[in-house]
Amino acid sequence: MKEPVTIALDAMGGDNAPQIVVAGANIARRRHPNINFIFFGDEPEIEKHLSKFRRLKEVVEIHHTTETVKPEDKPSFVLRNGRNTSMWWAVNSVKVGQSSGVVSAGNTGALMALTMYQWRNLTGIDRPAIASFFPTLRGETVMLDLGANISCDADNLVQFAVMGEVYSRTILGIDDPTVGLLNVGEEETKGNDSLKEAAEIIKEIDFPGEFVGFVEGNDIPAGVVDVVVTDGFTGNIALKTAEGTATLINGFVREAFRNSFMAKIGYLFAKHSLDKLRNRSDPRRYNGAMFLGLNGICVKSHGGTDALGFATAIGVAVDMIEYGGNQMIADHIARLGLSETRM
Repeated sequence: MKEPVTIALDAMGGDNAPQIVVAGANIARRRHPNINFIFFGDEPEIEKHLSKFRRLKEVVEIHHTTETVKPEDKPSFVLRNGRNTSMWWAVNSVKVGQSSGVVSAGNTGALMALTMYQWRNLTGIDRPAIASFFPTLRGETVMLDLGANISCDADNLVQFAVMGEVYSRTILGIDDPTVGLLNVGEEETKGNDSLKEAAEIIKEIDFPGEFVGFVEGNDIPAGVVDVVVTDGFTGNIALKTAEGTATLINGFVREAFRNSFMAKIGYLFAKHSLDKLRNRSDPRRYNGAMFLGLNGICVKSHGGTDALGFATAIGVAVDMIEYGGNQMIADHIARLGLSETRM
């Protein structure tokens, strides 16, 4: 029997909160019977949805607050004025030991600011990074940073590589992840100075995974490596481009099958295969961006997700907690001497 895990939920964060938060928690409870939850938010609103799930109520505690972080709120404003919001209290619960991790579908910038302010970084980590995983031709691939750091130096990229390797082991269960630095070409002469220096550092240290060097943008969907490392500016653009392309292709497919009566007949024959494709590319299966490098577990759910997607985000937090992801990162950083020689 696994040890109980308590997850703090920002019940008021996201487009359809608290409904999808409560329903998502119920799905996660069935998947992970050892979970307990602390909901932070408007208690009457939470109770209204919680009343539908009798078993879930047995593992839930509610911390009442009526204040919330709005999508348009700037991180600096939340740091100054958000001390009684559901997001603040959820993050604080990890700091004071009430919970082991937090999940929120709220304002990304505010959530990053609050976790950095309240938890600080892991020893040896200069900057936290946002990491997530998505489908490729070979399975799933982790990519970081996805927007936390617009520009990065070589040390940042090396730290991201270590964190991404641990994340791949923890979340995807890959024993010896392959890691690549995203570049404009595979040749060692290409790229900026930070990329070249990061590659040399990784080659010199006893890197825990298999470093394959530079990879290009088209290598990402091909699944050439298990972990793609880049700065937050490039990573966020790559992610949004991939999401937009997937939406475009899905739209083209739907349009093609609506063009004629014969196309609609063809859809009936192809429906089973199309359902498999839809399930394989369902963004809810990959929901949950991890804030890596912080002295705590925080998962950011997509704000517009549904209950199934939110449950996936909770599962990411549970896996990082149960498999000791943060401790693994800290151990690797210390063993490699990165916290001493390159800080």
